[in-house]
Amino acid sequence: MVCMTPIIPVILCGGSGTRLWPLSRKSFPKQFVPLIDGKSLLQLTLERVSSLGPEVMCVASDEHRFLVSQYMQAAHVQGRVLLEPMPRNTAAAMAIAALSAKPSELLLFCPSDHHIPDLHAFANVVQQGVAAAQQGAIVTFGIAPSFPSTAYGYISQGSARADGAFQVDGFTEKPALDKAQALLLSGKALWNGGIFLTTAQTLLAALQTHTPDILKSCTDAMAQVATDGQFVRPNEKAFAACRSESIDYAVMEHHADVAVVPFASAWSDVGSWNAVADLTPADAAGNRLHGQAHALNASNTFVHAPHRPVVALGTQDLLIVDTPDALLVASASHVEQVKQVVALLDAEKIEQSVQHRKVARPWGTYDSVDVGERHQVKRITVLRRQAEPANAPPPRRALDCGERHGAGDSRRGRNADL
Repeated sequence: MVCMTPIIPVILCGGSGTRLWPLSRKSFPKQFVPLIDGKSLLQLTLERVSSLGPEVMCVASDEHRFLVSQYMQAAHVQGRVLLEPMPRNTAAAMAIAALSAKPSELLLFCPSDHHIPDLHAFANVVQQGVAAAQQGAIVTFGIAPSFPSTAYGYISQGSARADGAFQVDGFTEKPALDKAQALLLSGKALWNGGIFLTTAQTLLAALQTHTPDILKSCTDAMAQVATDGQFVRPNEKAFAACRSESIDYAVMEHHADVAVVPFASAWSDVGSWNAVADLTPADAAGNRLHGQAHALNASNTFVHAPHRPVVALGTQDLLIVDTPDALLVASASHVEQVKQVVALLDAEKIEQSVQHRKVARPWGTYDSVDVGERHQVKRITVLRRQAEPANAPPPRRALDCGERHGAGDSRRGRNADL
């Protein structure tokens, strides 16, 4: 383990996660879904970065604030949560984080929905980028590619730098297969994992050079913040004036001093159901079964069945994802089209395209187990906070109750599948 330099991890918690529908939905994106050993990707991310510094910073939407707070508590980390009034992509999210930090502080920007199982390898590779970041570079971490993916962006690794990193020669956004194969054969291409290490002042200077309008909107928004405990709210009107653009397009593709540190350990962006399936060990027939899943005379079939028994009989190259209110059955070769399914359902105003049956609230959740023209029956789960250790995730106790609503009553809050 190299000597550890204190770093403030900044976890970017935005994103709708529609590629993992029906488990991930707009109201409850994939970073909040318990996917691995009963833990969400956000909790695993917070645990992974907890050794890098004394506190973390999260950038999230206001509607997900209590979910972020809950997972911070479960991961035993402390810090601020910057609440975006509306989504404005990663350039704005990173800008408000840098504006809320001291100029010389090192910030590590991480997606909240990636899976990196080797915590020590991750901490070590981050420390390898510290020298370059302290000398004024924006450091990114490139994943050693294992196949010619057309779903990932690529970083072209240039010559070695004196600070131990490598110069970035360029970025390639999600290439066609022949281009991806050529990049892989070059031996100098890395997958772009979207992880960046830089000082706050370096990032702000880069934003001023390349996208001064974004920086101005964010500066105006952070000049009028409202603070409520750990939550920090930028001014809504000023933030709304900011245009939406990713940090890759806004800064990285134009900036001169960008360095890369290769990362050879396991990594997944968990960006499709095939990627989720790969996280589950396969049996002799290539089946990957989760929860109450069963397979008979099946091969290369993934079944996600946490709630009830689901049986795959005689299937091949299928993905089956079961939730309480929606079911996905898809060919493994068509999983990249799940976003189109969500768009289709949304166009037909089918509620399950964006919402779950279970609704998240600051005090717990409720599950609408039965809904009729003049009634709605809910199962309520209340978080019990008293008499619990300060850093322990709160247990739950569930109550069944019925609510009778008038006809046409729409008091059905934002849904989330916890």
